[in-house]
Amino acid sequence: MSQHSADDVVQLIEYHERVWARLPTLEELHWHDFPWPMLKKPSSAEDITYTSINVYINSKYQPDEDKPLKDRIKDHIRRWHADRFETKLLPKVVEEDREKVKEGAGAVVRNLNELLTRINSSA
Repeated sequence: MSQHSADDVVQLIEYHERVWARLPTLEELHWHDFPWPMLKKPSSAEDITYTSINVYINSKYQPDEDKPLKDRIKDHIRRWHADRFETKLLPKVVEEDREKVKEGAGAVVRNLNELLTRINSSA
């Protein structure tokens, strides 16, 4: 992964927040519309790894850096969790991207849960 400047990371995280606010208002969604919680946009679910999510979530440039890491992870899990994601956003995804987006969201949640488990077991 290429190095990102502090400004790049701050801008990306702020952009992701704006996208999350806008997603519910869109009629049609594609893979590339989602603010995947990584510094480099994945091209497939296989690109969504524990390490890439960990780097993003643990970034010292997160706007809520004072928030406990566990709470930050839980916030992301709520966004991506199947119960919410698959009822509110997945139906808006175009048919040709739907399975890919579903797999990607699943990979995000699995990796976030793994991160949370590791933090809880080290506490």
